[in-house]
Amino acid sequence: MTEQNNRLGAWLMIGTCFVFALQDGISRHLAETYNVFMVVMIRYWFFASFAIALAARKPGGLRTAMRPRFPLIQIARGVLLAAEVCVMVTAFTLLGLVESHAVFTCYPLLVAALSGPILGEKVGWRRWLAIGVGFAGVLVILQPGVAVFAPAAVVPLVAATMFALYGLLTRYVARGDAASVSFFWTGITGAVVMTAIGVFHWEAMSLPDWGWMAVLCCTAVLGHWLMIRSLEVAEASAVQPFAYFQLVFAAAIGLTVFGEVLKPNVAIGALIVVSAGLFTLWRQRMKARARRAANAPSTHR
Repeated sequence: MTEQNNRLGAWLMIGTCFVFALQDGISRHLAETYNVFMVVMIRYWFFASFAIALAARKPGGLRTAMRPRFPLIQIARGVLLAAEVCVMVTAFTLLGLVESHAVFTCYPLLVAALSGPILGEKVGWRRWLAIGVGFAGVLVILQPGVAVFAPAAVVPLVAATMFALYGLLTRYVARGDAASVSFFWTGITGAVVMTAIGVFHWEAMSLPDWGWMAVLCCTAVLGHWLMIRSLEVAEASAVQPFAYFQLVFAAAIGLTVFGEVLKPNVAIGALIVVSAGLFTLWRQRMKARARRAANAPSTHR
């Protein structure tokens, strides 16, 4: 990829983060009034429609998308992501956007830590050190040793773990399934699971909140489209660090719209976690570059 494409990909990823932060703010607003399962269910209906439309436009169409090489793992991915969304939205209602996202930003560290036992990847001592430092930052945020510690603070950590597992399973199925196939199964499986649960929690919604629900569904589709475009025009390793902008945007919405307070321990802990995560991503990119250089054919005059 060219430098220009990576620059475009970075801006697309920043746009993705902004849209997803808006989505989180609207999700918090709706989940504070209505059942989380119903809110996530309706959101998944639109997500599934987008996934079907996207798969239909790819080579082979829906027939190819419906024949994954790893069907059971694809289903597990979809269920895991749907559950993670429910847990994270619940965290928004319990802790707010600022603290929830501050803890959730540790998921790249969890990916690095779990990539060894799940994918068989080698994690060097530098990345293990960064992982340890990052989880020290999580402890700074959670403050497990003080009397005011609330068990609810662990909820976004559970969501981060689930999202890390989802990411690792996505990397695993990528060995045999195209990204469009995985995206299709993510939307379809999530919609089926959430419908099976959400219909039993249906609540009457006011007209203004139906408007917010419509905006929520639009942000879900737009956010995923921007993310797909970002990964199409640029290297994933080049744009991944910009995903941390979601913490910035979500915190801004939490502070200005919902009147949340940025506690010193949350700010310090989030800075530690993000720094450790960026170092881990940098090391991963350096190792990938070294492997490409080692595998490149030598040229002699």
